[in-house]
Formats: sequence, C-alpha cells, structure tokens
Amino acid sequence: MNNGPGLFSDIGKKGRDVLTRDYISDQKFSVSALSDTGVILTSTAAKKGGLLNGDVAAHYKYKNTLLDVKFDTESNIATTLTFSDIVPSTKTIVACKLPDYNSGKLEVQYFHRHATFTSAVALNKEKPAVDLSATLGTLTFAFGAEAGYETALGKLTKYTAGLSVTRPDSCASVLLGDKGDSIKASYVHHLDQEKKSAVVGEISRKFSTNENTFTVGGVYAVDNRTVLKAKLNNHGKLFALLQHEVIPKSLLTISSEFDTKALDRTPKLGLSLALKP
Repeated sequence: MNNGPGLFSDIGKKGRDVLTRDYISDQKFSVSALSDTGVILTSTAAKKGGLLNGDVAAHYKYKNTLLDVKFDTESNIATTLTFSDIVPSTKTIVACKLPDYNSGKLEVQYFHRHATFTSAVALNKEKPAVDLSATLGTLTFAFGAEAGYETALGKLTKYTAGLSVTRPDSCASVLLGDKGDSIKASYVHHLDQEKKSAVVGEISRKFSTNENTFTVGGVYAVDNRTVLKAKLNNHGKLFALLQHEVIPKSLLTISSEFDTKALDRTPKLGLSLALKP
C-alpha cells in the first residue's frame, strides 16, 4: 500500500509535520502500558486554560484488524475499527462517538500503484454527507483532489486540489483549498540521509481577505535522542521546541511561543511527558 502516490491528505504532510507536529501550549502527561493480551492502554491527563481533562484509550491489533477505543471525562466513548485487505489493496475504517449516534462514519480507502481513492460516508440520518478524494501519480509526483457533498443541502460543501513533487532530499507541494479561496505552497529540504534534520518554508494566501502568511522553520537532530525545532512567521510569532527521549520510546517535550512584536508579554509554555512501554 506504500508504493503508490499516497492519500490526498499526504500532500503537504511533510511540511505540516515540521511546522506543526509536537508544538503544544498546554501541560499533558500520559502513561502507556502493554497487557498480556496485547492491548495497549494509555491514560492521559491534560491541563489547558486552567481546566483539567483526561481520557483513557485502548489500542488492540489482531492480524489485519485494529481497534481503538477512547473514554474521556465528559463520558464520551470514541471507537475506531480499521480493517486492512478485506478486499485486496483496501482499508476500511468505521468510527463512531457515543452518545452521539449521528457521529458515525464509514470510510473505504483503495490503494493502487498509480492511484488512490477514498470514499467516506457520514452515518447521519438527518444530514448524510459524502467525502470523496483521488490521487494520481507515483512516489515522485502526485496530483489529487477532494470534495465534500451534503446530500441534505444538495451542494458541494468543500473542494480542494493539490500536487506534490518528492525527491530523495526534498519535497514541494501546492494546495488550492477553501473552494478556491486560498492557496498554500511549501518546500521541505532534508539536511541528512536519515531525514531527521530539515528546513521548510511555507507561504499561504487567502484571496477574499488579501491576507498572506509566510512561515519558515526547521528541525535539527542534536543526537539520537534529542530534537530541536523552531518556526517563525511574518506576524512575529516565534515558536521553539525541545524534545528528548528520556528512556526508549518515552518523550519529554517542552514548547514555547513568543510574540516578537510584544516582548513584554509572558511567553506561552507547553510541557508534555509521554511514557511508553
């Protein structure tokens, strides 16, 4: 399933990962444990905006089937069931959140050497919606589009198009979204063969407001256990992150946000500790 152009959601993902992944503004602590039956249990406590929330999640894999269940402090139960290769080269995902019985969703992904297709149907009797996406190309060049159709309204609610060019040491992508009202282009260049260090530049424009945002960032692997990340945009927002593997698979992440145009303001700090077996 990994020899084709990938899903439409993969277009621009490498740039998004460098610029957004692991940046946090709250405090979070999570502990994972592996049971004798192969179930991975994860308990998470997070403090954001002065409020303390928590959840418990269970992850279980049996052959080509994955089951994820999450319970949160608001008595919600989110369940995701993933089946691989029920039909060759396909993945089927069923998700729902209780007690909201209208939150169900069925998604089917099909992978081909030169194309991928996804179809997602919201299992809502009152407002059923259908999302479709397709990507054509190869591992080097991919072009795709996605669209959402609201059957109750009888019209398209979204449509997006994008393309990406991937080389061994770089990746460039362009996305036209918001029904053609915005465009985003990004370029990632890897600095080492292991692709642990990279620099990225991203520019986006919203045509209806004439608003432009330019962001530069990077990630640098200090050693096998420590990573530094930073990004700065043209609005003066500076973000920095330090992530260290305290023990194998367990990560300590410290993140901060500064407003370079208002240095008298207290910077926002985020802290996360994830302990895994």
